[in-house]
Amino acid sequence: MDGGARTSTRDIARAAVRARLSQVAFDLFLREGFEKVTVGDLATAAGVSRSTFLRYFGSKEEAVLTAFDAHGRQVAAAVRDRPAAEDDWTALRRALDAVVGHYRSDPESALAMTRLVRETPALCARQLEKQHGWRPALAQALAERAGSARPVTVALTVRAAAALDCLNVALDHWTASDGRLDLEGLLDEAFAALGPDSRMVG
Repeated sequence: MDGGARTSTRDIARAAVRARLSQVAFDLFLREGFEKVTVGDLATAAGVSRSTFLRYFGSKEEAVLTAFDAHGRQVAAAVRDRPAAEDDWTALRRALDAVVGHYRSDPESALAMTRLVRETPALCARQLEKQHGWRPALAQALAERAGSARPVTVALTVRAAAALDCLNVALDHWTASDGRLDLEGLLDEAFAALGPDSRMVG
């Protein structure tokens, strides 16, 4: 077995352990409440030492929010794959289907996760911080999508930020409806409110 194969196997094993620890943390937070659970409690529930748990996650927040880590990269990649002739706003909306798909595949678990994050100030703040980090990647993806070296302008950054705000507003309404409303429809509505054909009313 060469070094690359060993590295790949090790990475796969590490990812599997992270996923298991994250699931244990999520289940415990749902049962006991985020604020009441300590890192020691999480380690005990997972059957590992506290130091082992902290090697995989630096904080309680990260144990939950690791599930969102790939979303920003996925959306940026989806933006780059959109047709060059498509306007930026449409490209951003369609690229966010990469995120919506996660909620559609397991709506019950997604709703529980979203509610936990939204109702826990520490998790909500950390998630918004993570999304803030997605913004430059989305703006860069928009700049590269046309196939030429467009600069990352203020306008592109604003569009990226507005798209993420639309996602958050749609998720807020979806969560408030206990998942009964259609998340994709809510996201369409949010984007339409800021689209070129929108009209300010009231």
